[in-house]
Amino acid sequence: MLTVSTVNVNGMRAAAKKGFVEWLATSEADVVLCQEVRAEESQLPEEVVAPDGWHARHASCEVKGRNGVSVYSRADPEEVRVGFGEAEFENSGRYLEVHLPGLVVASLYLPSGDVGTPRQEEKERFMAAFLPYLAELRAKAEAAGAEVLVGGDWNIAHAEVDLKNWRTNRKNSGFLPEEREWLGRVYAEAGYVDVQRKLDPEGPGPYTWWSYRGKAFDNDAGWRIDLQVATPGLADRAVSATVERAATYAERWSDHAPLTVTYQD
Repeated sequence: MLTVSTVNVNGMRAAAKKGFVEWLATSEADVVLCQEVRAEESQLPEEVVAPDGWHARHASCEVKGRNGVSVYSRADPEEVRVGFGEAEFENSGRYLEVHLPGLVVASLYLPSGDVGTPRQEEKERFMAAFLPYLAELRAKAEAAGAEVLVGGDWNIAHAEVDLKNWRTNRKNSGFLPEEREWLGRVYAEAGYVDVQRKLDPEGPGPYTWWSYRGKAFDNDAGWRIDLQVATPGLADRAVSATVERAATYAERWSDHAPLTVTYQD
């Protein structure tokens, strides 16, 4: 069996103090993907940089205090790649890829965007460059007899069942028609599969992110934006997908919850 967890930690230094370290220590996952680490290795505690039982890889952002992705794996990676070949995003702490036997697994933090601002333009440039890379990655892995899994915060809710308040978010970044269409192309053109949705086609949710504002968490007014997107061979092996939602608001160590998927051998 292969178990993979992905979670946006919303600042690793804070998450480590609030429960991430304990969660990782008890995790049964073989691979853990983290996003929005927002720290360089030198700023993180040892139990986060190099925890016992894990091979840890980190890719920080050249702008201090922003972005950052990590991959923790039980097996030592055969190869590690930071970025996906697009100069603008090479040192942005948004993509980290490791090669394990028969599997390429990556941690992705896609830009969140903000309509009418340069942040949305950045998101659009990222998407335009990333889609052909995904297609190329799948083709190369297929030729090598390997599968691909890109997990992380994709910052796009694909369908109405993927967010509670979809009617009021139709003009907001994360649920724009062009963003949803792009994610559809990841599936239809690049040939990937939304693993959680394959296991649970109906919805609604389960959501993985809830705003800290108001009572979003208590009312389960969330978004399903943390995804495990895999090549069909691996997606077909998925047997369970669980959102590890905290029992109470007070027990949260991030505004996201881990998405954990188990795959059969």
